[in-house]
Amino acid sequence: MAQETSNRQVRTNADGTVRATPLPWGKLVVLLAVRLTEPVGFTLILPFMYDMVGGFDIVHNPKDIAFYAGLLLTSYHFIRTVTIMYWGILSDRIGRRPVLLLGLLGDLLTFGLFGISKSFTWAIIVRCLNGLFTGSAVVIKPVAAEISDESNRTEMMAMLQLMWHLGCMFGGAVGGILVDPVKNYPWLFGNSVLFREYPYLLPCLVCSFISLFGLVVGYFQLEETLDLKSINRPSSDVDSETTPLVSEARAEEGQCQVESAPEPVSRWEILTPTVIRVLVTNTILCLAVGMHNQLYPIFAATGVAEGGLGMDARTIGYTLMLCSFFVVSLQLAVYPSSERKYGALACYRRGLLWLALFGATLPILSILAKHMGNNTELLNSINTKMAIPFERYLFWGLLVIEMYIRMYGDIMAYTSVNMIALNVAPKKNYLGFITGLQQQGNSITFMLGPLISGWLWSWSIKHSFPYPFNSHFAWVLSGASLLAAWYITLGIPDSVNVFAAGENEQRQRQVSDSESTTTLTDDAR
Repeated sequence: MAQETSNRQVRTNADGTVRATPLPWGKLVVLLAVRLTEPVGFTLILPFMYDMVGGFDIVHNPKDIAFYAGLLLTSYHFIRTVTIMYWGILSDRIGRRPVLLLGLLGDLLTFGLFGISKSFTWAIIVRCLNGLFTGSAVVIKPVAAEISDESNRTEMMAMLQLMWHLGCMFGGAVGGILVDPVKNYPWLFGNSVLFREYPYLLPCLVCSFISLFGLVVGYFQLEETLDLKSINRPSSDVDSETTPLVSEARAEEGQCQVESAPEPVSRWEILTPTVIRVLVTNTILCLAVGMHNQLYPIFAATGVAEGGLGMDARTIGYTLMLCSFFVVSLQLAVYPSSERKYGALACYRRGLLWLALFGATLPILSILAKHMGNNTELLNSINTKMAIPFERYLFWGLLVIEMYIRMYGDIMAYTSVNMIALNVAPKKNYLGFITGLQQQGNSITFMLGPLISGWLWSWSIKHSFPYPFNSHFAWVLSGASLLAAWYITLGIPDSVNVFAAGENEQRQRQVSDSESTTTLTDDAR
């Protein structure tokens, strides 16, 4: 028994329940590889960026390293912001497959070229090219929508979001562990002339290998998912503005058939109030989460007297590892079941509220740290033989809860808004445009979030203002912005839970089949 929905065929059991369609792994592997290279692209260089920039001739004062390192980071996000929407539009015109393969080829080359950087000019040019090609990752969401159906789309989007989190962790780990292998692993690379000359090449080659894997699999396994024939039809095949909505022959017979509404003549006309609300709340979400990502390590490292937690680098690393323990179960088990039960919009609203709760409550830990008497040993000692006081149990217990709240909200909000952004597109050939706008907003906030949060934190701890303008100010502001985003989502209708492009395509097929049946009946008469 089969039931036609969206853009693929959903199978049902004898009792009417939906039977999940098996995931198309041959195509999905390509998307996962592209999704992995996107976060790796900007996290890979973080561990060794300071040392790399310090070795360039352009730096004459160690105090200038941070400035040039900031330029190197910003160049990537700036080029990505400027070009990412055009990748989506290009995929709507020439197809998804060539854009994805071109992006993977560019990643393959630029990762390797960055690893052989010997000057700041070379590094920033290659970094800009890397930002250009990783922008093609905007196409993976339209492809995911086009190769899935209602029974497996949630699982597919959850896996793509999981790869994002794994990519963020993988990029930083590879960049830190494999840098300068001649020095760090002399027993294996001690005689390597190549890695002695280019100490940052090995981690970059690992990322190039990921792109190469996706390129090879994509070339042989990935087929075009966008129906280019229906999009690139000659204008003579499309009804003109003078074509009557009701044919004269049917009007004479009293058969007034209602035609579907005319399609927008411009991509910008699809920016309805609902689409705008989705894009605006997505941008606010990314800005707030960007602030969280920048604020937390600074907040944790700042002294207790200044409103921080007074942790050392190793302890901060342990706290960040807590997030990885929650990612897999939340992304692959908790989210799919919640989305099927409540819908993507309800999960989106819930995620925004949980992230707002995280921003509002995390600074409270600094009050507990002060109560512990500024004893950093109680916070930083992981393996200690001393008697562990109740405050330390309470502190770490609350911190684990905070990390869970953060990851639960992050996964609920991000995965849901990614699905909703696909659902609001009226046709498949607008998917690239809408996801391009979404990713462009993301890229802008990736640049602005750290700048805003860093400035707010520095300003707040330099003054003795009362709450909420003390060290809690940046956290409170991020929480308030998330509450504002949640309020805006109240104006988004529940119809965004449905993949509109698939529904419209199905409706058009039904109209076409009905017209064909009517024509055959008329001919028979």
